[in-house]
Amino acid sequence: MKSTLTFLTLLFSMLAYSQGEMDSFTNYHQNAARTLLESKQGGLVMGAYGEVHYEQPFGNNTKYNGDMDAERMVLLFGYKFDNKTSFITEIEIEHIKEVYLEQAYLNYQAKPWLNVQAGLLLIPMGLMNEYHEPTIFNGVNRPTIANALYPSTWREIGAGFAGNLPSAALRYQLYAVNGLMSYNNGAQLDGSKPLRGARQKGAQVTMTAPDLSGKLNYYGIKGLDIGLAGYIGTTESNLFDEVNRDSISQMATADSSVIGIQMIGLDLRYQAKKFQAKAELFYSTFTNTHQYNAFTSEDIGSSMFGYYGEIGYDISDLLNINKRFVPFVRYSEYNTHNTVNSDMAANKAYDRTVLTTGISFFLNESFVVKADYQNFKSANNTNDHQFNTGIGFWFR
Repeated sequence: MKSTLTFLTLLFSMLAYSQGEMDSFTNYHQNAARTLLESKQGGLVMGAYGEVHYEQPFGNNTKYNGDMDAERMVLLFGYKFDNKTSFITEIEIEHIKEVYLEQAYLNYQAKPWLNVQAGLLLIPMGLMNEYHEPTIFNGVNRPTIANALYPSTWREIGAGFAGNLPSAALRYQLYAVNGLMSYNNGAQLDGSKPLRGARQKGAQVTMTAPDLSGKLNYYGIKGLDIGLAGYIGTTESNLFDEVNRDSISQMATADSSVIGIQMIGLDLRYQAKKFQAKAELFYSTFTNTHQYNAFTSEDIGSSMFGYYGEIGYDISDLLNINKRFVPFVRYSEYNTHNTVNSDMAANKAYDRTVLTTGISFFLNESFVVKADYQNFKSANNTNDHQFNTGIGFWFR
């Protein structure tokens, strides 16, 4: 906790110091879907993004095979029926052979500040879940927190409201969605990445009661965008299907297959001239984990916590080139066994830090070449190293 407070103090001090060095920068961030949604073009609009990676572990007096992968290729389609009604969808091909629908929703602008949305929606938790096009983030891979603490890309079926209030410098999102699937003929949760395997992704979804997800962004300070997100609900289980309500044993078994989730996330993006900074912080608590672990023999903790901070600087002027060249460094620390039930010991392997440093070289604003080095450590004294490089693009 001391290192967390030190990190946050230094980051906010740095942001305050550089506030007087601002130049033009928009606080209104665009991802691929929003770009299509707000296009002035009527009818059909299209876009695409993708990335190809090479990842090479090394060190520890051990030989490792490298991994090359067409990580993802995504096709985006939007259709504007009229000035108020639009449809957005993303079709993603992962690792060449896996096809997913990443989002698909109808947007109706009831008021300039009020959009009604329904369909397969991205959960507004963290930066990477909604802003994951490869030209947007530094590093070949997304931050590890976006894999372990919130399961990017996290999408579920639901409906809700979203909008922008320019006079208050606020953006908001509020959705009711189906819950994560904690048990489907077997446990879907685990202690290392608690929620990742539980995403239903819109495929034959089970829901007994909706979960709530929301986010509020403030962008009233030039160059700074701060987001506060929350999620609350209960996971789903196929053991509740056709269960006899009068059967105490059946209901007790089904009740043991779900957990309660309460999650809060804080994120910020900042830019001053060629300087850029990002940070995310998450805290989640889980209830009913004692019963779930006893029933499934899993090791879900009762809370998890983590954060990262990243800074980068465009040195194209120093190199006398007209293409953006951004060295960056990112430090992550997270623990999915932040607290555990009294009947189990915390797994030190789940208390991890990751140092990532590298470069993003933009051949143009739609195509980026990336390379980085990562050092993975955990409290049980593992120390792993990896070199990554890759390319990414996004266009419409």
